[in-house]
Amino acid sequence: MGAVIDRLAEFIKDILAGWVTSNLSGMFDDVNSKVGTIAGEVSQTPSTWNGNVFSMVRTLSDTVIVPIAGMIITAVLCYELIHAVIASNAIHDQDVAVLFKYLFKACIAVWLLSHTSDMVLGIFDVGSHVVQQAGGSISGSTNIDVEAALESMLTSQIDSMGVGELIGLGMETMIVSFAMKIMSVLITVILYGRMIEIYLYVSIAPIPMATLGNHEWGMIGTNYVKGVAALAFQGFFMMVCLGIYAALVGTITVASNLHSALWGVAGYTVLLCFMLFKTGSISQSIFNAH
Repeated sequence: MGAVIDRLAEFIKDILAGWVTSNLSGMFDDVNSKVGTIAGEVSQTPSTWNGNVFSMVRTLSDTVIVPIAGMIITAVLCYELIHAVIASNAIHDQDVAVLFKYLFKACIAVWLLSHTSDMVLGIFDVGSHVVQQAGGSISGSTNIDVEAALESMLTSQIDSMGVGELIGLGMETMIVSFAMKIMSVLITVILYGRMIEIYLYVSIAPIPMATLGNHEWGMIGTNYVKGVAALAFQGFFMMVCLGIYAALVGTITVASNLHSALWGVAGYTVLLCFMLFKTGSISQSIFNAH
């Protein structure tokens, strides 16, 4: 009778072990795949990320926004001319320098408006270069093979586990596996959300840039440039988060306890998603963009 019970217990343990192994198999594939694409995603410029979307945004900007920006810059230049005339006492002082100053300022404002796209895309090119340099510095540490380490630990510890512990471990692996799929989706949302925000900034660029020639309205354009710089360098902060995540997970894989390793990797993955989401506000705070 005792032998039958032992065989039944072994049979149940084999079933539970297979269940745990099945849950563990591919558990981190989605997350590792998304983590592996972070560097490539954030290093792309608006023109290279999606050519069709970029073409549509440029067309909307040129056909819809540029005419409005033209009216704004006309109003700004008229305001500046009136201000210059009043400052020179209705030209009674005949200060030629005031007129030349106005003409120079008007030329600069028109030049800025006509080269808005080049300047904005240039900022993102700088951000892309910084991200690529950062990626080169942390390359080799972002290839995280969590599953292999956990399987090795599972093989060494499975014999010492009872039926109850295996059931608990199976439930843990189910929960963590489901959480990893959610984290994978969240990483995609964060990366795509940043690029969509970039396209929104690019589409409206002519209007804030048209205000740079005026002291009162110039804060609109200044804040816009700060916002663009914050978005461009957000990719760098994402790369820093990725490097920290790789280092932290690297310490988890050598743990001797399967439960702590499993939840440790899950916790660090949740932390990665949270910090990727926070990089936008961090970058805006550093560049004083609001």
